[in-house]
Formats: sequence, structure tokens, C-alpha cells
Amino acid sequence: MAKRLKKTSATGSTGPKPGKQDRPDRDRRVRQADRLARILRVLELIQSRGRWTTRAIAEEIQCSERTVYRDLDVLKFAGIPYFREGYQQFVRVRSDFRFPVMSLTEDEVLGLSLATVMSKAPGLDVTPGAGPTTRKLAAVSREETQELIDDAMRLVSVLDLKLADHSRHHEVIKTIQLALLRGCQISGQYESPYEPAAVKLKLHPYRLCLIKNAWYVIGRQTEDAAPKTFRVARFKALRAVAEPAVVPEDFDLRDYFGNAWAVYRGDRSYDVELWFPKASAPLVIETIWHHTQRVTRQKDGSVILRFQIDGLNEILHWLLSWAGRVRVQQPAELKELFVKALKDAISLQAAADQV
Repeated sequence: MAKRLKKTSATGSTGPKPGKQDRPDRDRRVRQADRLARILRVLELIQSRGRWTTRAIAEEIQCSERTVYRDLDVLKFAGIPYFREGYQQFVRVRSDFRFPVMSLTEDEVLGLSLATVMSKAPGLDVTPGAGPTTRKLAAVSREETQELIDDAMRLVSVLDLKLADHSRHHEVIKTIQLALLRGCQISGQYESPYEPAAVKLKLHPYRLCLIKNAWYVIGRQTEDAAPKTFRVARFKALRAVAEPAVVPEDFDLRDYFGNAWAVYRGDRSYDVELWFPKASAPLVIETIWHHTQRVTRQKDGSVILRFQIDGLNEILHWLLSWAGRVRVQQPAELKELFVKALKDAISLQAAADQV
């Protein structure tokens, strides 16, 4: 990050003023985003049919009246034709004013519409998504663009993604997002399936990510040296802590997960080779199951899939869904785990049938 030049004082000192320090660039971006959001809110108010004075605007958006005057100056500089009306000096925007319409291609409109539809799907609807943005864009777009957006959103659907239910965890996800943006720690109660009771966690959050079918936060507990993976839905409660989070600048999510099959990376790497008969071959190669996947087609119509995986537990669960349609060729450890799991399943079912 480039360092700012320090001003030289009258005494020749080049150091920072007493009591002041350069704030992180991330804080500056957050402040800029907050200011932009506030200015757009002011514009939204004075474009509405309400009767807004500068004092009323200040009360509505919870800032000082002087701040409202500064925001109005920004709007004036941007060419927004507002005026004051009546003895109470209501602030209004000229009724015929419209923002200049962005020149969007058909592909761009379709892409935005698809993103809007996807963000409504259960499991992905953790924020208002792209819907409000799309509606605002449609309101200031040409008629043909509006029709294209309406048609695309009506004709395209996203169904049955089989994502974990996060309907009760929107606030937790929002807390994590804001903590990541503001660079602060988070604290909460976490219910692990491997612990008898909920445990209290305090984390330096590194990343928030959607993996396979659930949301996870990657973070480091204060007392630990390395980060871990925590499933968002297992937090009973979560809040931001007014303490700075320490996140390594060189942290890379792909390096962190390595060749894990899904979320949890094992301690050892394995070369996995699986054989699928002709009947199941077309179905299994329709999907890229892992970024190391290699497909070899056989003359008889069967296929061999090869992966390089860190750990075997997660791929074992996936293999069981193909039971009767797959043969594990290597490694030997995976063969043993697969056969044992199948025998356990047969024993469990046989015991139930005897009752």
C-alpha cells in the first residue's frame, strides 16, 4: 500500500500531528461507502412526493443539518436539478429529471436479471440481493430494457438448490460481512456437533464463503495460531467486537482449502481413482466435482475419474451416494472405508428389519 506523504510543519517536522494516525485504507473505503449511501438516500428523499426540509432530512437519516447541506452541494455539483419550494423551503428535484440511462447490452441485462433471480433462492437470500438494484435500474431505463428485465425475471427460475436453511441466520451473516469490511473481531456462541454444549468463540474473521451447500466463515480464534472453518448456521448468536481483527495480507482462500473435497482439509494427500460403468458414466461426467478432476473415457463406454484429494472423509460421503454405480480402484484406504460403510449400512438396515 502506498504511503501518504506527510506534510512538513513550520518547525520542519515531518511527523504526524500529535494524537493522529493514518487510518487503514479499508476504514477510508468504508467511510466513503457510508457517505455515498447517505447522499443517495438524500436524493431518494427529495425525489419522493414527501415534503422534506433540510431539518427533516437530517432527522430521517440521523445526521446533522450541516451534513445535509454538504450532501446537497455534492448533488448540485453532480448536476441534480433540485430547488426549494414554499415558505418552509421544501427541497425537491425537478419532476422531469431522470438519471442518464446507462448503455447496457442485452447480455448485461440478462446477467443482472439472472443474478436477481438467484439471490432470491432459499439459502442465497441472505441479503436483499440484487433485487433493489435491478428495480431501480429498470425505473430509469428505456422501455425495451424494462421489458427485457421483466421477461427475464419471469421466465427464469432457480429451484431446489439443496442449500442449507439459513433463513434464521441472516443477521449472523450480515454481522460477519460488516465485521470483514470494518476489520473488527466477532464473538458468539457456537454449537459444534463434536462438543456437548455450545462454546463461546472470539474470532479474527478472514473470509465469508459459500461452499457446496452452506455458508462458512474462515477465522482464527484469539488463542490459536492458524485459522479454522466454522459453519455459519451453527452460531446461536454473534456480534461484532470493537477490537481490530488481524488478517494476514497474504492469506489466500484457495491455498487454505488446498485439495479438500469440500470444506475440511485432511492432513494427507491421496490420488483417487474411481471407475464408473457405462450406465452411470454420462451422468457422473456432467458435473465437475472437484477442481483436480480428470476424466478418461474407456472403449466400453465406462469412465475413470481421477482426483487428488486432501483427506478421505468428505469424498467417502459423496461416494456412498453412488453405491452400486462406482468401483473404488485406489487408494486402498478409501476402498476399505467404502466397503466398511456399505457393510455398516446393510447391518443397520437388517437390524431394523428384524424388529
